[in-house]
Amino acid sequence: MKKPFEVQEFDTIIGNKEYEHNDKYKYMDEKAFADLNRFVREFTANEDNADVLDFMKVGLKRNVGDVITIKNYVGLIQMKNGYQVQILPKIYLGEADADNKRTKEVFLNMLKSMKDFPGKAFNTTSLKVDRMNLYELFINMYLQEVRKLVKHGLKSAYVNVEENLNYYKGKLLINQHIKSNLAHKERFYMAHDEFLLDRPENRIVKSTLLKLQRLTGSAENSKEIRQALVAFELVDPSKNYYSDFSKITIDRNTKDYGSLIPWSRVFLMNKSFSTFSGETTSRALLFPMESVYESYVAMKMKKVFGPEGWHVSSQDKGKYLFEEPTKKFKLRPDIVIKNGDRIVVLDTKWKKLVPDPRINYGISQADMYQMYAYSKKYDTSDIWLLYPLNANMKDKPPIHYLATDVSSIRTNVNVFFVDVANIDKSLEELKERIG
Repeated sequence: MKKPFEVQEFDTIIGNKEYEHNDKYKYMDEKAFADLNRFVREFTANEDNADVLDFMKVGLKRNVGDVITIKNYVGLIQMKNGYQVQILPKIYLGEADADNKRTKEVFLNMLKSMKDFPGKAFNTTSLKVDRMNLYELFINMYLQEVRKLVKHGLKSAYVNVEENLNYYKGKLLINQHIKSNLAHKERFYMAHDEFLLDRPENRIVKSTLLKLQRLTGSAENSKEIRQALVAFELVDPSKNYYSDFSKITIDRNTKDYGSLIPWSRVFLMNKSFSTFSGETTSRALLFPMESVYESYVAMKMKKVFGPEGWHVSSQDKGKYLFEEPTKKFKLRPDIVIKNGDRIVVLDTKWKKLVPDPRINYGISQADMYQMYAYSKKYDTSDIWLLYPLNANMKDKPPIHYLATDVSSIRTNVNVFFVDVANIDKSLEELKERIG
């Protein structure tokens, strides 16, 4: 399969060949650009998806023509004609990143922190990150889990079988027996239980493997799928995905299927994090970076701050902006940490700040109102905004804002830049500054 067209967040895509070598833009073949343009317009015109597909904006630039700007979502879109667009997050690495290998590694580790992501246990080091696009990497992760299942052994179950036999076994089905055996007195139409591999979990996994065999463009994944299908030779593909999924319960006996079944939903039924399908695409798998970043920072903070006695809570609940006549306008800061009587509120913002104090570095006024409300309602002056580090803000002096008013609580908002690629070390620095 042809290598996908690769862009990063905040890049602007054009289809005007005159600007092919302009550093401001990412040039895409004119026909492919028209297909992508159609995809964006199709979904932004749909009320159900407009807010979700806010990540791609179609605009117009003088002399350049139509432009498509990307923000906040990353992943992969594949058009109906097979053309792929891979969107990677903008992560500061401080060094060259050949084939975006390091970016993909960091992003995959970030995904593992997400609550609903079904690949928490996968081994990043075994993935061919430099040779595969994101969708092929997800296929490879699925195949890792299938390999584990096959190694542990596929589960069998007693299945009720009805068949015409030359011997008596199980329960005679009288109506079917009379209908089938008037001329064959030596036969018996029987119902009996057999211990077979043909159970819903195995049918779903086999169906997923067969679909991925058609979709994959990777020789390595293709080979892995062929090998895996040998173990499912005695299993029939699912005839009804909804029915088979409804029969599956993950418990102590079926724990080996725990990661596979959510992945199968992603691949078979387009049920995932932010998956879109339409007339112009065969599939698209997209992740909201705001949520991914928040989840990753919260997970890592528990690891770094926990041993020092801090209790780390993500998406803290229970506070409201107004209490009367009834509680209204719930407050939900991304992270709240407590140590004894001390409370610190932290909010993650997946946004690229700029080194210009005249425009408050690009910090939103609405965000600062939000921080002020957190300070008053949590009765704390310790408020932190956590932005991802970027090249322009590296080595800049600390940014902080202090509000004094009639309240006894002075609101002190500090800005901290998280080095996502070296997050453990970065959060150790944050801990020292807070401590």
